[in-house]
Amino acid sequence: MPALMIQGCGSNVGKSMLVAGLCRAARRRGFSVAPFKPQNMSNNAAVTADGGEIGRAQALQALASGLEPVVDMNPVLLKPESETGSQVIVQGKRLTTARARDYAALKPQLMGAVLESFGRLRARHDLVIVEGAGSPAEVNLRAGDIANMGFARAAGVPVILTGDIDRGGVIAQIVGTQAVIDPEDAAMVAGFLINKFRGDPRLFDDGYAFIEERTGWKGFGVVPWFGQAHLLPAEDAQDILARPVGEGVVIACLTLSRIANFDDLDPLKAEPGVKLVMVRAGDPIPAEARLVILPGSKSTRGDLAFLRAQGWDVDLAAHVRRGGHVLGICGGYQMLGASVADPEGIEGPAGVTAGLGLLEVETVMTPDKRLERVRAVEAGSGLPVEGYEIHIGRTSGADCARPFAFVEGRAEGAMSADGRIVGSYLHGLFASDDFRAGYLARLGIAAAPRRHAAEVEAALEALADHVEAHLDVPGLLRVAGLDQGAG
Repeated sequence: MPALMIQGCGSNVGKSMLVAGLCRAARRRGFSVAPFKPQNMSNNAAVTADGGEIGRAQALQALASGLEPVVDMNPVLLKPESETGSQVIVQGKRLTTARARDYAALKPQLMGAVLESFGRLRARHDLVIVEGAGSPAEVNLRAGDIANMGFARAAGVPVILTGDIDRGGVIAQIVGTQAVIDPEDAAMVAGFLINKFRGDPRLFDDGYAFIEERTGWKGFGVVPWFGQAHLLPAEDAQDILARPVGEGVVIACLTLSRIANFDDLDPLKAEPGVKLVMVRAGDPIPAEARLVILPGSKSTRGDLAFLRAQGWDVDLAAHVRRGGHVLGICGGYQMLGASVADPEGIEGPAGVTAGLGLLEVETVMTPDKRLERVRAVEAGSGLPVEGYEIHIGRTSGADCARPFAFVEGRAEGAMSADGRIVGSYLHGLFASDDFRAGYLARLGIAAAPRRHAAEVEAALEALADHVEAHLDVPGLLRVAGLDQGAG
């Protein structure tokens, strides 16, 4: 069955965006297309229709394909919990936590799950577009590889290699990759493309021809920088630091060391009346902030220590004394309480860490993880909220008597007596347009009459137009095995 794999010369070269654009382009040509990433490493996750979790980028690619996300689209997800260890999610469920050096021993048994998921997608769709991870040039990781050439050869999928010209040295990226990889791996490469070009692409004609001549690989196009990329969820936390943040009332979000599910911020960032400030390590929380957000975290106790090391606990206390508002989401909610206990050492060494004491609640980490899409109503306003829960830990205490929302009658979250400190486990809440407008209004911010989902959909259409205009899409579909790729 037809399939094509987009691999990169490095991380963050734009593979996720290209796959989303190609999925939408194939769908517009009448094909049933599905995205697939054998192995992803990201703390930005999505809850799937079948009750698991996958990388957020694959959920976006599913949307581009007109599909509900399912766990087969990303069968192995690594969620970093520390500098040396990650939670290993296999087909949507937590398998274990492994140190980097121990993960290599796991990879051979994970290939079976990867090929099983890929086989199911292939059986259900006309085309599967696969995204690699990192770079095949990382030859030190080639043994047991399931993310790049190891998968491509096991599944028999042709590869298109992507270079990022924005970071410089793109000729060396592509020619150098061919030089260091195994000849049998190189034989899987059907061609290359150049991504993130700024300026006149004709200025790269000689470089493009040089790559074709030196490698013998066919070029499939030069893709200019996509200006609407900021309207789509980011895969890498570093991306949100580089994006424009707008003008207006300041909402500050703490950039935690293990920040998770940070696409919660996207609908706020797009509000014309909001200036979203991502507070970096070493920077103070802006005194003029009307709202401070503590986002999700993959390591709540670890990020509490990180938060204190930046002095943000002192800044938060001053912010509250000035009458400011605070919103904690998921791990951020847990941090707002009196304590976070991890008696079984699920997220790190067993123990108890003092919280920020801004809410009268306590959290105990438990092995079971809640993975659920939810429909809720905000307590008090009754405004509808759609989102998802993806967390371990159970939170209880006096302030839970003032819930943030009700999920099918179940009280969810907590609120201080004056209503200025709020905690919730609900991710994605600001994508609910009426709730977002109401919440901002209570902060004295006039929300624009926006429909966030429609804006994302429009950006995906623009991305497909962009890909069609600058890549040989019919040629790529022929490489994948679709002879009618010209439509």
